[in-house]
Amino acid sequence: MSQLALRALRSLGVFSLARALSAGKARVIMYHNFAGPGANDPNALNIEGIRAQFVYLKKYFQVVPLLRIAGRLAASRPLDPKMVAITIDDGRRNCYEFLFPLMKEFQIPATFFVVSSFIRSEDWIWTDKVSWLSEQTNPPQELASERLDGVFRTLNRLRPEERNARINTMAQNAGISIPSFAPEKYSACSWSELREMAASGLMEIGSHTATHPILSSISDVESWQELSRSRAEIAEGIGREVKSFCYPNGMPGDFRPSQVRQVTEAGYSCSVIAQPGLVEADCDPYQMPRLGMARKRSELEIAKQLDGVAYYQRRFSKSGNS
Repeated sequence: MSQLALRALRSLGVFSLARALSAGKARVIMYHNFAGPGANDPNALNIEGIRAQFVYLKKYFQVVPLLRIAGRLAASRPLDPKMVAITIDDGRRNCYEFLFPLMKEFQIPATFFVVSSFIRSEDWIWTDKVSWLSEQTNPPQELASERLDGVFRTLNRLRPEERNARINTMAQNAGISIPSFAPEKYSACSWSELREMAASGLMEIGSHTATHPILSSISDVESWQELSRSRAEIAEGIGREVKSFCYPNGMPGDFRPSQVRQVTEAGYSCSVIAQPGLVEADCDPYQMPRLGMARKRSELEIAKQLDGVAYYQRRFSKSGNS
């Protein structure tokens, strides 16, 4: 939808109407990467973009910890009007460097889902390796920009050992050596930084598995290890109980019903997916949808997602196609 069309809808009162109609539904925002002032990385929200979103959230919504929304759902209690929770995936240091200072300035809470092996410097996240390869001067042929999404879709369905072998083969064929440790852009938070954020009372630290596999690509025995190991390692590292979980990739087909049950059995209180949507009163607290906000920098783009315009647009589109 063009900026002109969005401006017309806002002038007609459609945005405020959508916000009022959806006030009883909660929003869970999904972020991954952040960048400094003026940065134009399409996959990272820069400081100006973070500030614009926080200003809008403060003006129109009630930003609460994710566990508060999950607790209402688990108890079958109504959601408070205009509840929003913020979540960040993976565990990269740019969250500490760029988002956390603004969280303190605005007094806005969030949940940070981290990959425990990444924080422990055992390896860096495989999706970042693919992105890093695509950014090189002469990237692997398979990673031409128009093919990158297709490569990710293919790799998502492979077992971890086969996936890693494919990534290494792509690099070798292009004459590129993948670093043992993540380059600065993709570097992990330290345990002391995670403890500092948790101690602020604003940041809850959750689990994003131990090694970031797509859960449907591994057995239930292996997924149980991912869930239980990461929860224990993160709890030891931050000195706090780990209550929330985030499915890697988190789209339909990326996890099985048996693995949703494992999340509950492993001791987590809630979990989130990446499928877009608003959280309704009958939502499963272990499959809460989220809104991707990484590229939303103008007020119109921010409002379209948060006010519920995009939500109703998706609903009308589905009903029209049924």
